[in-house]
Amino acid sequence: MSRESAEKRVATLRTTLNHHNHRYYVLDDPEISDTEYDRLLRELQDLETEFKELVTPDSPTQRVGAAPLDAFNSVEHAVPMLSLDNAFGLQEVREFDQRIKRLLKTEDDIEYVVEPKIDGVAVELVYENGLFVQGSTRGNGQVGEDITRNLRTIKEIPMRLISTRAAPATRLDVRGEVYYTSSGFSALNKERAGRGEPLYANPRNTAAGSLRQLDSSITAQRPLHIFVHSFGQAAGYEFSSHWQALAVFRKWGLRVNPHIEVARSVDEVIKCCEKVVSLRDKLEYEIDGAVIKINSHDLQAQAGTRSRSPRWAIALKFEAKQATTQLLDIKIQVGRTGALTPVAIMAPVKIEGVEISRATLHNQDEIDRKDVRIGDWVVIQRAGDVIPEVVKVIESKRTGKETLFRIPEKCPECETTVVRLEGEAVHRCPNLSCPAQLKERIRHFASKGATDIEGLGVKLVDQLVASELVTTVADFYSLSKEKIAGLERMADKSAQNILTAIESSKKVDLARFLYALGIRHVGEHVARVLAGSFKTLENIKNADQEALEAVHEIGPQVAENVFQFFQEKKNVEIIELLLQRGVELQQAAEAQEQKFSGQTFVFTGGLNGYSRKDAEALVESLGGRTASSVSRNTDFVIVGENAGSKARKAAELGVTILSQAEFDEMVKSEEPPD
Repeated sequence: MSRESAEKRVATLRTTLNHHNHRYYVLDDPEISDTEYDRLLRELQDLETEFKELVTPDSPTQRVGAAPLDAFNSVEHAVPMLSLDNAFGLQEVREFDQRIKRLLKTEDDIEYVVEPKIDGVAVELVYENGLFVQGSTRGNGQVGEDITRNLRTIKEIPMRLISTRAAPATRLDVRGEVYYTSSGFSALNKERAGRGEPLYANPRNTAAGSLRQLDSSITAQRPLHIFVHSFGQAAGYEFSSHWQALAVFRKWGLRVNPHIEVARSVDEVIKCCEKVVSLRDKLEYEIDGAVIKINSHDLQAQAGTRSRSPRWAIALKFEAKQATTQLLDIKIQVGRTGALTPVAIMAPVKIEGVEISRATLHNQDEIDRKDVRIGDWVVIQRAGDVIPEVVKVIESKRTGKETLFRIPEKCPECETTVVRLEGEAVHRCPNLSCPAQLKERIRHFASKGATDIEGLGVKLVDQLVASELVTTVADFYSLSKEKIAGLERMADKSAQNILTAIESSKKVDLARFLYALGIRHVGEHVARVLAGSFKTLENIKNADQEALEAVHEIGPQVAENVFQFFQEKKNVEIIELLLQRGVELQQAAEAQEQKFSGQTFVFTGGLNGYSRKDAEALVESLGGRTASSVSRNTDFVIVGENAGSKARKAAELGVTILSQAEFDEMVKSEEPPD
């Protein structure tokens, strides 16, 4: 190809790829498949390799990272990146509105813009004549760090603004927040856990660390995203209002949050803020408040700014998901697999209205990594809004009286010497007769996802074990009414109810039974995979590791655990006792098992009428497979309410997308899916 032809083709490819980047990352509406996009990008890379003089900074090929820097240069912001004053409660929002009216000497309603406050990292992007030329951190508001090369790796940031009738400003300093999605952050930590590396504490700090990598190829591997929300200067273009600026940003190809609204009075502001609060647990990213800004730029100018914050904006802060408290002690909790888990006992503190006094410390490695000591003041958070965990120690509050903690050498429940297997972070008690393990195994066996023995609470299990009425799970099925009624606070009626529940639990499908056995790493999903593949307990019991590992979704570790479980004579004896005492393993009908045979389903969003777990169980009972992520091997993606990025990924890969109603019809149909 001649240079002239190459130059024309390169220009066409860049325009095409930038268009599809915008469709995918900003509009969430892809037009071509991933394969077609990759083909176009490869063609551009090949041409730029052959004609190196044609490479430009805004080329889509320049996002992959470059050679490491020695250090970041400083960047002075043309217009300072100010902080926002905070409001803690809706009454303070009303007080803010009153201050604005006094400042502007008006009693008329003020028009505001209300937007979610992204819990990310503040950055500034500089465009000159539409071309991205520099990006920086907020820094101290006056001076930040030059992270241009790292920001280039974020595909939602256009390297060149789209030219429309509203031609881009000759210089635009646009501000935004870089963040992780919840799923992206979880996936990153899962990868680190798999490599035995320490887990990151929270998405915001991890995003900040990702942006400050001197090696931009590392940043390129991180799933970072951005929303823009304002600008410092816009030379060559006039914006009359904040709302208009956001609308124009969208036209120029910049990504603006879709949940921003105009409010024409403080009462409407309050309603918008309440709406933002309701979004908090539904969004795929963290928000920590709502930002309220005067819409009119003229009125913003009249209101003016202080040295560190504008008078015309305020941030309504949500109640913290983190809190500070003192760690009073560390206790050991022994689980059903013998795992010794250190638990922090803390001075009670409330997070989002829930009183927290205990938090997991995971294992000794985590205690050492965070340098947690008894007596420390610590920051805690509700992980996933449910399980409390210690985030970090506040070293500045140490007095010298704090004490180090080590996992004990003996199990606190049975005095057996604990072990730590090679490659594992967890210490375990190897004694299968350990009372703590027995109680946990019994509770697990009787749990809802297993044999589902209703009414079997913690106190009753403790009594059954203490009285030695139950020494293995098989002993459930030899209990009598007289034995149960003889326990503390157990009347005849209560005893009969427990016996009725035990009797009902005798008929259980193979998958639930496998899960109930408590085999390490065999959760409900893996149990269904094993049941669907081997059909009978006997087949699973006789399978060698190679046969187990050949099953889709069964890896080497699970295969080894299942194989070793059935090699243990005591485990086989307990299973035989269960069957002798009346436990019947129910098999799914053959016709149903084959209906979704060979088909893989992924669910995203909320479902009406049943849970995600129930939907996955239904698919697997019909012979299909379920997965947690979308790939080219996925056959169907079922989209419920508030579906996330999986739907977008499915569209981009050309995977069939079904609504819940269409999925329900597929289940009812006698014909297998196409």
